[in-house]
Amino acid sequence: MARKRKRGGWLWKGVLALAVMAGIAAAWLWWDTAHWRPDEGAYPDQGVEISARDGTVNFRTLRALGAKFAYLHASDGETAQDPAFVANLRSAREAGLQVGAIHRFDPCRPADRQSANFTRMVPRDNDLLPPVIALTRGTGECAVRVNEAAVESELMTLANQIENHEAKPVILKITPEFEAEYGIAGRIERQLWLVRTRFLPDYGGRPWLIWTANEELRVEATETPLRWLVVRS
Repeated sequence: MARKRKRGGWLWKGVLALAVMAGIAAAWLWWDTAHWRPDEGAYPDQGVEISARDGTVNFRTLRALGAKFAYLHASDGETAQDPAFVANLRSAREAGLQVGAIHRFDPCRPADRQSANFTRMVPRDNDLLPPVIALTRGTGECAVRVNEAAVESELMTLANQIENHEAKPVILKITPEFEAEYGIAGRIERQLWLVRTRFLPDYGGRPWLIWTANEELRVEATETPLRWLVVRS
């Protein structure tokens, strides 16, 4: 019996040691991911995506950390507007960053009303980066069923109207979930912005222009995790 208890004791010590090692590995992986950014030698043009949910952002600190541009959330659907857009636009420019605006597409709402919302929020300014339409929301919550053809048609109308306002071609920010449902990347000829933390995204089926390389980057510029971006050279 004593021998069995001794063997059992060593077994539990081994299990405990493995658990401790697994915990240390998980903590290191979390820390490493939270602070990881792509190498500037491979991607010299790096930046951030910012919205009101990020709270107060020190854009000068971001510039010191290597950010060259900031994409700011401006409008959402036909009525919602980011309350921090105007202040963030001013602060980012004062810090010396290039700035662009993002509109979040609502497939349940007409394109005309969405483009009107965007143009009320975003000035016609040659110094702005190309505008972005973020495709993150599906049609599951629409009061009336919207088919895939209607989604593509309204998105094209919205893209054309925003391009007329900004005099620049839009960039489509497409999440993996949206692409899996609608396959937009292969049907609309616009530059792509894809999302995948730490690993190169390939779900667009063609080369991307912008990559969200880390969706949870922790830096001293803000108290909340940021979305860190790179541009393909």
